[in-house]
Amino acid sequence: MKKYIDVCNGDADGLCAVLQWRLAAPQAAQLVTGLKRDIALLKQVSASVGDEVLVCDLSLRRNLPALMSLLERGVQVTYFDHHEAGDIPLHSRLESHIDLAAGTCTSLLMDRYLKGEFRAWALVGAYGDNLERIATGMAIRMGLSPAQYHRLQALGESLNYNAYGDSRQDLLIDPEQLYRLMLGYADPMDFLRQEPVAQELDLRRHNDLQQARQMAPCWHNASGAVYLLPDAPWSRRIIGSLGNSLALAEPGLAHALLKPTANGDMLVSVRAPLTAPYGTAVLCRQFGGDGRAAAGGIDQLPAHKMEQFILAFSATQWCEHPAAVRRPGDRNNA
Repeated sequence: MKKYIDVCNGDADGLCAVLQWRLAAPQAAQLVTGLKRDIALLKQVSASVGDEVLVCDLSLRRNLPALMSLLERGVQVTYFDHHEAGDIPLHSRLESHIDLAAGTCTSLLMDRYLKGEFRAWALVGAYGDNLERIATGMAIRMGLSPAQYHRLQALGESLNYNAYGDSRQDLLIDPEQLYRLMLGYADPMDFLRQEPVAQELDLRRHNDLQQARQMAPCWHNASGAVYLLPDAPWSRRIIGSLGNSLALAEPGLAHALLKPTANGDMLVSVRAPLTAPYGTAVLCRQFGGDGRAAAGGIDQLPAHKMEQFILAFSATQWCEHPAAVRRPGDRNNA
């Protein structure tokens, strides 16, 4: 029997992208998802000739070997993403929709593909990915009131918050379970009205943010700031939301948040200035991480490289356009 398998990041953008697809094309499908930093998810997919796999909001670069294996086994793959992809393979069974622009996200790519059929959910995903200005502009053109789009923003930020943690025990609700609840609603406003988990996530997010905002940066200059968080359940949950909040509050500054892990390394989350949203992925890849133009991370930064990272962060040339980004090894890369 033919199988349908949906694979996505467990954050707001990934879940809302898959949700739009399944609302438009209802089908009993297996969902493969995880925490925010569970990126290499395609290797978990068991599929064979004739099966269909949808991939949303996962780096193609990180999933390329598993992707090629699926294609060689006769699996049809449809891929939506906005992260740095590397060379995109040309294959008759691969349909790719990849756009690296800083002003987009996977939910908006899906919205474009579906011609706005479930745009309110696309806005939730965009708000979760910190695209406040773009999402609000779209909401106003839809005729939504400030009260309505502020509720969508809070939902997107709360769904995104729920994906962060070192394990699923850090989360309020497993991303797969959360998605199954969302799937029952074509309109996120109905989800907000009828599912208590939406209010629970929002309250917990605000409580964690309040604790995080008491911290001062451990390093800062005129172009950015670095925060060192403790290894605690609240910091594991809030690291992404805090980065987005700081970026919105100080759009001309870059921000990096570092947190020690149980194995002695550092977990790093980086946000480029909203006014110059290119350079993050290049910075993070210098230390074994990855990301997209405006946001990225490093899963395992050795503790002894913390000073080296801060030096690289301070020297990063944040840019308004991708062509201006300098990469490690460039002749003029200071």
